[in-house]
Amino acid sequence: MATTQKTATKTARTAVKKVALKKAAVTPAPQAAPRKAAKPVTAKKPVVTQQAAVAPQAVKPVKPAKVKKPKMVRDSFTMPKDEYVVIDSLKVRSGKLGQSVKKSELLRAGIKALAAMSDIQFKAALSNVPTIKTGRPTHAK
Repeated sequence: MATTQKTATKTARTAVKKVALKKAAVTPAPQAAPRKAAKPVTAKKPVVTQQAAVAPQAVKPVKPAKVKKPKMVRDSFTMPKDEYVVIDSLKVRSGKLGQSVKKSELLRAGIKALAAMSDIQFKAALSNVPTIKTGRPTHAK
């Protein structure tokens, strides 16, 4: 009889737990009481002393605007050998003056010099340069 009583007690406990779970699922959770409104905070005026008024404020340095590098262009051209030798002589000449220079820098300096000329000087400089056949030279076999 003791085992039957234990089984009945166990069944009753299980039934009570199931009922309690169902009630918990149906019953809404209690809501929290509304909070009291916070008091508005008033800003206090800072006390200015003579030392604070006299001390200079640190100024952030202004960053200079980034300068974009100019886009480079590669090109090729044809020129007579005697004029090409002049480029080498101008490079040696600039080295003696204490200014080493590259071939492209010499050509760019020449373009700036031509651009700075008046129309009459520019036309005279162009007339001193003979016209040549463009393109790659053919090699005789």
